[in-house]
Amino acid sequence: MTAMLAARAEKGSGALHLHKIATPELGPQDVLVKVASAGLAPGMMALLAQGAFKHLPTTLGHEAAGTIVAVGSEIDAAAVGTRVRVHPNLNCGTCDYCRSDRDMMCPQQAMIGHAAFGDVPMPLYDRYHDGGLAEYIRIPHRLVDTLPDNVSFDVGAKVHDLANAVRALKCADLPLGATLVVTAATGTMGTATIKLARYFGVSRLILVGRSAERLAAVRPLAGDIRIDTVALEELPANWAKEGGLTHALRALVPEGADAVLDYVPDGPATAQSLAALTTGGTLVHMGANRSPLMIPMIAIMVNCWRIVGTRSCTRTDAQEVLNLLARDSLDVEELITHRYPLAEVKEAVAAMQNRTEPIWMAVVNP
Repeated sequence: MTAMLAARAEKGSGALHLHKIATPELGPQDVLVKVASAGLAPGMMALLAQGAFKHLPTTLGHEAAGTIVAVGSEIDAAAVGTRVRVHPNLNCGTCDYCRSDRDMMCPQQAMIGHAAFGDVPMPLYDRYHDGGLAEYIRIPHRLVDTLPDNVSFDVGAKVHDLANAVRALKCADLPLGATLVVTAATGTMGTATIKLARYFGVSRLILVGRSAERLAAVRPLAGDIRIDTVALEELPANWAKEGGLTHALRALVPEGADAVLDYVPDGPATAQSLAALTTGGTLVHMGANRSPLMIPMIAIMVNCWRIVGTRSCTRTDAQEVLNLLARDSLDVEELITHRYPLAEVKEAVAAMQNRTEPIWMAVVNP
């Protein structure tokens, strides 16, 4: 275990590089995990280009699951052999946010193998910025969660995305029997939300996506929940300028939807979905959309709309997902549509970015 293969980001380069590097050395409270599965997130390359990775070179990948193969001097050796998933959020653990189930708001919040969001000193990120797109990953023992025996490594690696959907659903503060709009419904976060909607009392889902064919493919994920779909490709050609998405949503729900979970990364769909809310409805955004929200504040005031942004899950959200998986109440194996070897990680990232074929969730198996 003196050397390992890793997918690296380097200073001055927007590309991914496969290198042999030294296997990490453990501190007294660390564990070394042999990675069996690492999740892929299409947004990481955009964040790299934006300079959100504070330490370069670094190993990418914030989602990982595998087996503990070595432990630091202060960790019980009995942990070796344990199947685990890595919780990637690096937080101080002591601030008001961390002590009130809002740890994604911690000033030190960053993610292993991913971005850092603040400008304060981040000692944990300094040490643990290397991620899971590698044969091994070093992490603090406190940041591993034991995987239930019935949960595969591939699903374990994607618990973070499932937990993000849980957090978004919580932020929506849904009434029982809610009508929920989900944008970017055929992507990772959209399909996770469809799977989890029933646990939050949703009785009707309106799924928004670019392709009618891809929307039809995700319908079965909802089980017995009523489904309607809106394909952007079927809207009038001028929909982006003329509010075509709002009109389509209002035609389906004249009284307005109770909430929108918005995962759109760019364009007018966010604002047009907001305008389709019922009085007092909530839009939760988790798509990093840089387009301006062209809605006058008076409309938000008069309609009593809430707009909530959230950038990640909490440890509690992840544990709730693990509990559902452990009880066989939640089955998400079908969400993992693509698996790649580590040697093909460049091709995998390219496929995630160009979306020429439908990808719900993708993992790399080192």
